[in-house]
Amino acid sequence: MKIPITPEGLEKLKKELERLIKVERREVVKAIEEARAHGDISENAEYESAKERQAFIEGRIQELSSLLSQVEVQPPLKEVPDKVQFGVVVKLLNLDTEEIVSYRIVGPYEAEPSEGTISINSPLARALIGKEIGDEVKVKTPSGEKRYEILDIDI
Repeated sequence: MKIPITPEGLEKLKKELERLIKVERREVVKAIEEARAHGDISENAEYESAKERQAFIEGRIQELSSLLSQVEVQPPLKEVPDKVQFGVVVKLLNLDTEEIVSYRIVGPYEAEPSEGTISINSPLARALIGKEIGDEVKVKTPSGEKRYEILDIDI
């Protein structure tokens, strides 16, 4: 099954992969060479640190390469839909606190709730998908059940 992603999310992942390959990989190889030049590597903290960084970078490159082969770009919506779906911005009223929040529903690898995006796989997004303005949803969270009313849907 393909993993949904926005065009912006795809671009962000591609840029990270490019930076890791073209910049960070080269920098860590240089750091390893410099640490080796200091002599005995058996107790060389710089060498160990650079090798750990290299392992992280190579792991992330593999992870991103694999992920990019599994994503499916969801085209931007041209019209505001009647129901909540992937890619929309949904404005919600927390019925318990009266707080108003807005979230854009995006793919799981691009969600940053602190930046106003939530994963389509999150409990909140799953509760919202298919609902309309005026609908109320209940979401179970670790801190208890939360109730929201959908105030607006936008793109």
